[in-house]
Amino acid sequence: MWTYFEPVHAVTYFHPRARAAYEAVGLRGYWRGYFAGRAAPLGAADAPPVVAAFFSFAPPMVSRALPAVWRLATPPEALRARLTGAVQALAELTYELPEGHLAEAADLLERAASTAQTAGRVLGAANAALPVGEYPLARLWQAATTLRELRGDGHIAALVAAGLEPVEALAWRVAVDMSAQSLLGRGWSEEQWQAARERLTRRGWLADDGTPTDAGHADFQAIEDATDRAAGHPWQALGPGDTDRLRELLEPMARSCHTVIPPDSPIGLPALPA
Repeated sequence: MWTYFEPVHAVTYFHPRARAAYEAVGLRGYWRGYFAGRAAPLGAADAPPVVAAFFSFAPPMVSRALPAVWRLATPPEALRARLTGAVQALAELTYELPEGHLAEAADLLERAASTAQTAGRVLGAANAALPVGEYPLARLWQAATTLRELRGDGHIAALVAAGLEPVEALAWRVAVDMSAQSLLGRGWSEEQWQAARERLTRRGWLADDGTPTDAGHADFQAIEDATDRAAGHPWQALGPGDTDRLRELLEPMARSCHTVIPPDSPIGLPALPA
């Protein structure tokens, strides 16, 4: 299900209308909009809790953005810009779908999000507590955002439980299936990247030539399995019939949203089945 609702959320990072909405409230530059928009559900947070919640960004990069962005736009202003840009982007991408299609998808996705367990999931809980949108696209995007942040919180918990540091998780993904260029913008130095690769080699996840080992694949798959188990409750609560129906409704939206998501985006979002 993540592969179907994540594209709906991800337009906020890649669509020009989302960028323009942030700029309209004074958040010029991609990273100002990113950090302000994604952190705004937490309130006017300083860097430390955001370093913890975002996980994969180097602390100095987060510290350069926060709390400075709150002098440009307050959290409520950032939240309004975030939702406005996302809704405008989705309106452009889903204009061919009937209103009833969007409303039904929003109803089901909200039902799934409303059943999610938020204990220990800070970003997910903060998004779940935001007011419900008035129109289908706003409701749809907010529910998708709540579910993806809940899933992300669970993934971070699994990474931490496995003893994996943020830059090590990135170095592993680069070794396996993602471009280094897509992840270099997260603020880690070349020395930190190299040290992470060396630690993964000592751990037995990477061979001496930097290629992933079978042991590394098996250990990381256990992290992915733990992530999926932690994210499964909303779909169990929704039930197989409504979950299948929601997948059908989300598919054309997800395919349209994929047209603005770069293939090598740092989200690592796989293509939908043909």
